[in-house]
Amino acid sequence: MKDLEKYIYAYALKNAIEFDKTDAGRILPKLFSHGLDKKDIQKVMPQILQISKEINSLSKEKKEKLFEKYSSLIPEKEEKEKDLPELDLKGQKAVVTRLAPEPSKYLHIGHALSFLLNYIYAKRYKGKCLLRFEDTNPEKINQEYINADLDDIENYLGIKPDGIRYISDDMPILYDYAEKLIKKDKAYMCFCEREKMQDLRHKGLPCSCRAKPQKDNLKEWNEFIKGKYAKGEAVLRIKGDMKSQNHVMRDSVIFRTITHPHYKYKNKYHVWPMYDFYNPIEDSLMNITLILRSNEFDLRVELQDYIKDILGLKKQTIIQYGRFNVMNYTTKGREIRELIESHELIGWDDPRLVTLKALKRRGITKEALYELVKQIGLSKHEVNLDFDMIASINRKLIDPVTLRYSFAPNPVKLKISNAPKIKEVEVPIHPDKKGKRKIQVGDICISKDDLTKYKGKEVRLLHLYNIKLSGNEKADFTSLENKDIPKINWVSSPLKAQILMPDGKTIEGLAEPSIKNLKKGEIIQFERFGFARFDSKTKDSFKFWFSHH
Repeated sequence: MKDLEKYIYAYALKNAIEFDKTDAGRILPKLFSHGLDKKDIQKVMPQILQISKEINSLSKEKKEKLFEKYSSLIPEKEEKEKDLPELDLKGQKAVVTRLAPEPSKYLHIGHALSFLLNYIYAKRYKGKCLLRFEDTNPEKINQEYINADLDDIENYLGIKPDGIRYISDDMPILYDYAEKLIKKDKAYMCFCEREKMQDLRHKGLPCSCRAKPQKDNLKEWNEFIKGKYAKGEAVLRIKGDMKSQNHVMRDSVIFRTITHPHYKYKNKYHVWPMYDFYNPIEDSLMNITLILRSNEFDLRVELQDYIKDILGLKKQTIIQYGRFNVMNYTTKGREIRELIESHELIGWDDPRLVTLKALKRRGITKEALYELVKQIGLSKHEVNLDFDMIASINRKLIDPVTLRYSFAPNPVKLKISNAPKIKEVEVPIHPDKKGKRKIQVGDICISKDDLTKYKGKEVRLLHLYNIKLSGNEKADFTSLENKDIPKINWVSSPLKAQILMPDGKTIEGLAEPSIKNLKKGEIIQFERFGFARFDSKTKDSFKFWFSHH
């Protein structure tokens, strides 16, 4: 990774000068245009982190001086805003896309990026974007997930679907299409045990059920949908190609028995369709013309097109992109449910998750997700996202508008000798805004970490005056002059505050009294600590969720 070192320095220094502190998540994406391969991300990250740490320790003047050496490495057009590429949709009169969640868990960032791609392109080409709930697995889905999905899609992502559809409403239609397959001798009832079926499919061999006459299959199908057969006793399979190299084509199951009551239709239906069966039919019924989806579905395209051909259904333009993965986070519904049930997580909005509920509660704006999808684009390669990249985009968006406040974690009260009698000080609400806020000056509290770190040294109480810390909760006033010395936060007449951190732990501290005017959900910056979202207020404390540095 030696060849990339100079570019890491260039982008890290530029980032540090712009944002006061460099962020590894903003540097990594820049390196792909200078030869970085995605498979080498894990190798280069330690180098990025080390250089970032080195640069963050420098003064502003030294950063700017060093940047002169590397500035020529950054392309002049590098800062041009990215956007999604245009699509080749020749011959397509109308654009209709769809969002198709299975309401079996809460939505996460991977869902959001996929949904936004379909929504953004639909609106770009003056088309429609429809929402379809794939609610055909009664064992996994429920109304809670549907309500949560709708809230995330409409109220967080800001997507306003042009129509909402539930596949379970179309069960009679799907049954009719299944019967058409049987009558065309393209589907058959199979009574083989699951293990035997899997073994024969693996070997590319048909089972004896495949040779049954059409009339027997129709009779058994009608008994099947009336609930005659127990769960696992019978399935409906499509006749594909048992010799195909694509195992999906080897007589896949398209209907199975599920006895669990459906959230909406209770016990009305006993037999439910599989994804590869209902998907091509629903796309046709909804007049979908454009599908943007991850290439994990690639093997399924052949079977779905096969079903469309048999049933005379419309085909869509399909554009596939690499799967989105978020490094160091689980998005698997089963794993998250187990962690919630064991009380390791507080819920689907736990800050250790990347569900949309968690991201929203942490203060990740919808605009950051829109920008993220533009930066990723339609890459054919698998995309591994680092949360630092999400935080970096969000920081760039919220930094110019979030107001500043003071917070002292793990606070101690200082006794300052010879302190000037200042009763009130005016402090900027934001470095780039004209507004001021007034802070009463009484007893001064600072963070115990700062007391320990700067023991015996002169520091400046931000926006106030300079003191020398003795280390035993005492200090001496030194001057009013704003010198080039370390600056630390302080609070006076404070309010209790708690900040829930990304590791699930809570930091207790004191915040300036101005926080009492915050509105629920407001994102602020605790100076020299990080961005946080005001979550709630109890009788004794104000509670915040940490967003990012």
